[in-house]
Amino acid sequence: MMKIKDIELTNISRYRGELMGMAMIFIILFHVSLPQNDMFYGLRRMGNIGVDMFFFLSGIGLWFSWTKNPSCKHFFKRRYLRIYPTWLIMASLYYIPRFNGGDIMAWVDLIGDITINWDFWLHDELTFWYIPATMMLYLFAPAYMELIKKHPIYRWLPVVMVMWCILVQYVTPIHNIFGHIEIFWSRVPIFFIGINMGEMVRKKEKLDGASIWMIIILFVATLASSMFLEQYRHGRFPLYVERMLYIPLTVTTILLLNRVFRRTPKWFNHSFKFVGALSLECYLIHIHFVLDYIPKGWGYWPTFFTCTAITLPLAWCLSKIIGVIEKRLS
Repeated sequence: MMKIKDIELTNISRYRGELMGMAMIFIILFHVSLPQNDMFYGLRRMGNIGVDMFFFLSGIGLWFSWTKNPSCKHFFKRRYLRIYPTWLIMASLYYIPRFNGGDIMAWVDLIGDITINWDFWLHDELTFWYIPATMMLYLFAPAYMELIKKHPIYRWLPVVMVMWCILVQYVTPIHNIFGHIEIFWSRVPIFFIGINMGEMVRKKEKLDGASIWMIIILFVATLASSMFLEQYRHGRFPLYVERMLYIPLTVTTILLLNRVFRRTPKWFNHSFKFVGALSLECYLIHIHFVLDYIPKGWGYWPTFFTCTAITLPLAWCLSKIIGVIEKRLS
């Protein structure tokens, strides 16, 4: 009987660009609207794990960066220079045309939305929510990475974060204060799990090839469960429950995609890597600057392909502009 090759965790780093590109495609698929009575609806909703994939891969990337240069100044400068100029341009283009003037508080609200998207933190306003959520997680990442370097037992903290999601949902005083940003809390565990796995990826550790069957079982079980919840019970259960299923679904999806990218032709991999390199720009552009302007009657797949075809060149142009700005700021 032929032995199954060991699973190389370093492939998570090797195919990071392709995985980021796949995550971005998942997110666009998720954002294209589809009636719930469509049989594809449950699977289309699974595109939501693209966000979890971003957080997981980001956590691994942060660990690589921190081990090379454990400097908070270098860490924050590098991270925020990558995100903030792009965010500032796109947030300004979105919020300023919608501003109608008003009293001093209206101006404060505008500045708050452009700088940190504060209406997300205050009122769960979901426009571009992933970006302020990412910037918030970056604030805590260095302290967490130093903590687990000195005291590895604290790698179990993501379990506490899962427990916190339950408390936010069901403990009324906590829910009243923090429940409006459940979409953020339920993504915190996967980010720090990514950081935890960073050392395994960096050291090029391997999983026994026989573990592929456990990975497949976990993938099928969590995907099927999530699809059932979305197809038949959408709107009738707390979303954090499904997002806890996303944790094993995200990790197993990435491990299985690595096996796909090992076998696909170079042009295929390069295509997804190209999208992955523009994932930040694509995320900020595709909904409110492209998708909102595509006629509603075009159907699901024509809308998806049109949105993707328009978003990518716009994202490329934006990345070039930001590249010039970054050089000047550096």
